Amino acid sequence: MSKSSEGQVDRRTFLSSSAASLLVPLQSTQAQERPVGVGNGQSVASNPALRVKALESLLIEKGMVDPATLDAIVESYESKIGPRNGAHVVARAWVDSEYKARLLTDATAAIAELGYGGSQGDHMMVLENTPTVHNLVVCTLCSCYPWPVLGLPPTWYKSPAYRARVVIDPRGVLREFGLDLPEDVEVRVWDSNAQTRYLVLPERPAGTEHLGEADLAALVSRDSMVGTAKVAAAAGGRS
Repeated sequence: MSKSSEGQVDRRTFLSSSAASLLVPLQSTQAQERPVGVGNGQSVASNPALRVKALESLLIEKGMVDPATLDAIVESYESKIGPRNGAHVVARAWVDSEYKARLLTDATAAIAELGYGGSQGDHMMVLENTPTVHNLVVCTLCSCYPWPVLGLPPTWYKSPAYRARVVIDPRGVLREFGLDLPEDVEVRVWDSNAQTRYLVLPERPAGTEHLGEADLAALVSRDSMVGTAKVAAAAGGRS
């Protein structure tokens, strides 16, 4: 999904990305986003944004969609839901050891302390990455995902290729994401479901001791909270 900033999308991009994931097969652009062997050999009709716009106009014309309601939904995803919420949770855990303890004990309640919760985030569990353990999240049956802290799931997360391969060859999939872990690091794969959704607490990168909570949150990417990346220490950068 094209982003103007992490966790924020413009209205047309939001509609295009959402409809494309629902109405068409896996896109070839998905393979460009993350090379996990997904979408190879599959073709998609061109200009999905134009098709989405036409569909939106038709639904509004027929009175099946209220533009104000649509605007409210888009505004919610633009300003209230997305990976920046999860990044806030991660950064708070990095700077507040007591909050981190609560987060690892009762993630749902601790996340709610920061104002995040609700549908798709009712039962949360946080998995802490360490120098010896790396956690990776998948939903093998469908695409269960913690929307309140991560926003909409990326296309690759929902793809059959990722869902099947990550449980068979997690290290191989991680390498395709650009993350090559040492052999002495244990990789744990967690299967998200309707009862429990997972959020990875990535390792705090070295050399960030001088950074405050907001600056730390700016380093945290969506992928690092799924487990397909680590957090880079570069100022203003994202893993």
